[in-house]
Amino acid sequence: MRAITGSLAAARGSVEVTRGTRIGYVPQVESVDWNFPITVGEVLAMTRTRRHWPRTTRSERAEMKEVLEGLGLHGLEGRHIRELSGGQQQRVFVARAMFGKPDILILDEPTSGVDVRTRHEILHLLRDLHSKGSTILLTTHDLNGLASHLPRLVCLNREVIADGSPRETLIPEVLERTYGAPLHVLEHGGMPIVLDHDYTSSEVLRDTERQMRSERESRQ
Repeated sequence: MRAITGSLAAARGSVEVTRGTRIGYVPQVESVDWNFPITVGEVLAMTRTRRHWPRTTRSERAEMKEVLEGLGLHGLEGRHIRELSGGQQQRVFVARAMFGKPDILILDEPTSGVDVRTRHEILHLLRDLHSKGSTILLTTHDLNGLASHLPRLVCLNREVIADGSPRETLIPEVLERTYGAPLHVLEHGGMPIVLDHDYTSSEVLRDTERQMRSERESRQ
């Protein structure tokens, strides 16, 4: 992913990006210094200015407002980033990427270090962006909370192990080659559920049922 964004040269092989392709990058929330003195609006403005401190034109502020409204962040332009909830913090950096009008949105472990509620918010956000035509590429180790909900997965371990839908890729033989350890896979509610040997199936199923119940309630 860093090679795609141009921040790292490929050690072997090559990465080809069509000239003119705009890429929006969303870092892991754990890598952000949330105490840095900056507001939501200034985070977005940093993508449009080369000045020492971000400033925007009237038209850019109108565009910023539209992007924030589309991501459920209306009225938070002047809010310090540390004052936001986990879900809002993740959305701010998605908004920052979207403010650059990207052709491809890249997210690095978007559910890493977040609570269950925030994970649900991120999942719904990605579904909404994808339904509106955004091309999204992300990395994740969150098999049950995120990967099983995605339309296409590519399992990697120095090479491509599998490429396909969750039903095609979240299977024991693929997961063992990907993670180097045996994993169990059950089907629950029409979805594959990956079980680690460190957990009992009943514990995982109870967690999954709570997650699915919460998702159903949030859609109502």
